Amino acid sequence: MPKLTNTQTIILSAAAQRTDNFALPLPKGLAGAAAKMAVARMIAHGLLEEVEANLRCGEPLWRETGDGHGTTLIATEAGLEAIGIKAVAARAETAARKAKSDADSLPTTSDTPKHVAIRTGTKQAQIIALLQRPEGAAISEIVAETGWLAHSVRGMISGALKKKLGLPIASEKIDGRGTVYTLGGA
Repeated sequence: MPKLTNTQTIILSAAAQRTDNFALPLPKGLAGAAAKMAVARMIAHGLLEEVEANLRCGEPLWRETGDGHGTTLIATEAGLEAIGIKAVAARAETAARKAKSDADSLPTTSDTPKHVAIRTGTKQAQIIALLQRPEGAAISEIVAETGWLAHSVRGMISGALKKKLGLPIASEKIDGRGTVYTLGGA
């Protein structure tokens, strides 16, 4: 992968912080031909992807395609990984958009995996790593690793990891350890 320019790094970092990883709006001062050239290079290198925009939901518009339709720009997994953000789950946003255009296979919300980008070195990343171990992790082990209280750990597992991120977390009671949580059939 080619070395990122400052402009590319700024665009991808901003996209990583936005809902659904939208690369728009572009940084101030980047407009016209310079913006088109920067975006074209990023698309060619697989860092950004141009997808159909849902204008009814107020998604940012990159360019109009006619008949009231347009496209928007989304950072790809490769783009996020280029700035050090590890993708934990499959990229469903683009897949869902493409599937909607195919009238035969409309996905339901329960079947659609969510796109998840986890920054390395965060408490959430630590907890996910513990849950991915073959033996899983008990609440007491996660508390010792993170320094959080037990109710905060349980809230993170049920709220952020299961509900918000849609990760398949299983739990079972084991003598001597208590409830042990595992991620993805580990």
